Amino acid sequence: MGIHPTAVIAPGARIGEQVEIGPYAVIEPDTVIGDGCFIDAHVKVSRYTSVGTGTRIYFGALVGEEPQDHRFRPGLVSSTWIGSNSVIREYVTIHRSPFAGGETRVGDGTLLMAFVHVGHDAVIGNRVTVANHTGISGHVVIEDGAVLSAYVLIHQFCRIGQLAMIGGRTILTQDVPPFCMLAENECVCGPNTIGLRRAGLGADVRLAIRRAIKTYYFRGLNGGNALHAIEAEDPGPEVRHFVEFIRASTRGTMPGDPALAALGEHGTSEDPQ
Repeated sequence: MGIHPTAVIAPGARIGEQVEIGPYAVIEPDTVIGDGCFIDAHVKVSRYTSVGTGTRIYFGALVGEEPQDHRFRPGLVSSTWIGSNSVIREYVTIHRSPFAGGETRVGDGTLLMAFVHVGHDAVIGNRVTVANHTGISGHVVIEDGAVLSAYVLIHQFCRIGQLAMIGGRTILTQDVPPFCMLAENECVCGPNTIGLRRAGLGADVRLAIRRAIKTYYFRGLNGGNALHAIEAEDPGPEVRHFVEFIRASTRGTMPGDPALAALGEHGTSEDPQ
């Protein structure tokens, strides 16, 4: 443990206890590094960034840097907030907001793998996993527990719902509702079954989620009628969140797989386990 003598720690940076900072790391002023953090060699933690306890930031990462946005003006005060016990791997870039008082957020227990980019004003929830080379544009919202595979590209202002799973090499131009699986053909193909089980959701809840996804995507109903049909079944909180997420969408949702939609009501099996 300790701070390497070649690290540059600006006056005004607040460094917690039992923090390790590696060679040639740069910690700018007006930053907070929580207790027990690991800051690897050649990491830069830029101004107005707060890093929660126990978070690990690996070689070459750039956290809280000025945004890639024509609207940004030098001297503008905006911030970046990183939660506790998160892992930011090699060469990740995270940018702060171009708007006064704006904030980019990464939650607790989240893993950003190598070369991930997080654009300004993005909000990433808790226990999110983002694989290598994924690009998260400005204003994107990713809810708790979502998993993004590698080489995913996400358009500005898109949202990814709780416990959703995104296949590799996909391009998202619309929202992905909670609990859904988006396949590599960029279509929703059903629920994130494994993710739901790992999250500890019971069989009854998983079945209700599966039925809601089937009704919305694969029964040939228009969006409004599908949501009314889902609500008519007196859904629990998870399904209500699914419905409310879709209703709040400004970009619309990614489409269902047309091959499954052609199968209609009997296109997907139930999940009794």
